Amino acid sequence: MVLLLAVLGIILQPLMVSDQIDLATHQRMQQREEQLGQEMTRLQQELEKVAQEPQSKPFLKGLFLTMWKVWVFGALAVGFVLLFGLLWMVTQEDPDSDESENSSDSSSSNSDEEEEAPVNEWDLGRFLMQQMQLPVVHLASTCKVVEALVENLVHACHVITLGTALLHLEPCIGVGSAFEGWSPRGDPVYSLLVPLKPPTGHCFHMELGTAGELPARCGCVRVELECVCSRQQLLGDVQCSLHRAEDEQDRDEGPCLLQNLCSHSYLDVEKTARWLQLVVTNAWLLLPASHRCHLTVLPSSRSCKLLLENVSRRALSIEILLGVQEDDSGVFLTSQEAEAGLSSSTTWQESCAVPEVLFFRLMAKQAPRDSCHLTCLKLFAHLLEGTGFSTDCLKTILMHLLTVTPLSGWHRGDLLECMDEFLQYLQGCLEEKQLHHFFLGNERVPKEVLLPLDFRTANPLNLFQHLQQEPEAYAQALREFRELQDRVRRLF
Repeated sequence: MVLLLAVLGIILQPLMVSDQIDLATHQRMQQREEQLGQEMTRLQQELEKVAQEPQSKPFLKGLFLTMWKVWVFGALAVGFVLLFGLLWMVTQEDPDSDESENSSDSSSSNSDEEEEAPVNEWDLGRFLMQQMQLPVVHLASTCKVVEALVENLVHACHVITLGTALLHLEPCIGVGSAFEGWSPRGDPVYSLLVPLKPPTGHCFHMELGTAGELPARCGCVRVELECVCSRQQLLGDVQCSLHRAEDEQDRDEGPCLLQNLCSHSYLDVEKTARWLQLVVTNAWLLLPASHRCHLTVLPSSRSCKLLLENVSRRALSIEILLGVQEDDSGVFLTSQEAEAGLSSSTTWQESCAVPEVLFFRLMAKQAPRDSCHLTCLKLFAHLLEGTGFSTDCLKTILMHLLTVTPLSGWHRGDLLECMDEFLQYLQGCLEEKQLHHFFLGNERVPKEVLLPLDFRTANPLNLFQHLQQEPEAYAQALREFRELQDRVRRLF
């Protein structure tokens, strides 16, 4: 039985390390095979002799039954070995080889097609096959790892700043395309929003822009002291800064929110970002991951940008944004800089990033398992790269389509029809010079997505209003749309 299993193992065992066999190994395998063959021949001769004896029939019957069980067990065992080997080889595929191959292909194609337009350098067919065949499991698993890592980092920051009267960091929230389930071309930046809470004895008051500026309005966060005398008398764990004597305040040498992170009683974005960068640098040393990975805090004036590298020099780009929540909604005043730039360091930008993530997660639960809506978004983001159509514009169109069309029509096999419907919707918006913001005055927004009251009662906001006021911009948008139609035709 041992010999039979050995033969099966040698014949069927897959090569786990390499498909190349050196000469010495090949000769040893041939010698071992000849020895096993001779041993099998000797065993067969002995079995034939035993079979000629009458009293050997019960023995042979039991022997053959035992051998049959062994063969079945051996086949199952070898089957599991083959399956495990196949999975191991797939999971251990070297990504650096793919990168080097892609880099060599891109370098050769650039040298041969230097004078062609950038769109001709894209291998659109290959990109489509990648989007159709590769699942988003890898992106989702990476998001979970990044979110868990930043969560531990925020907790370590909380431990470091526990005895200070500065800001409290709440659990992080993944935002952006990666956490929505898709990613534009290239390596994604994993963005996470960390809500800020005032320390005990302080409160935040938001001063927002006018309702007509929704949702691109800016705002300021005014920090005020509040009375905690009752808590001081009951628990004794805090001191009321509002009613504390001046001589006691002079003796207090600890950091204060109004003095260290504010400018004229308003929370300063740049000061807060520098404070977070310093705390993160020290908190990283408390995590076990610091022994296996290298974390670099990149320069940034309004956020905390991190570069995480492992021992294999594989890197992840992470951006931690700061935010102050508006009431109990998912809308935040964030430290993210607006496209046109912000004039003051005390100005925060209103963002709908959290409602967008919640919407796409809700659609993922309701849509078919093989839904192609995110693939459609990735393809259009790839095709419209370098044009005047922004990613926010594409997401707005897709969110409108997901609420006005049945979700059952977004199967993977319907990708061509879905992309054609996307083009028709964009063409209609261009003809009417009108594309409404999805979260403002839209009754189709799911109730699960929490929005401020003024968002639901606001008038619809036209994102294509500039096309009505600028004829040159409208003509340029029409030319880019026709080019988009040609690219889609070439793609399919």
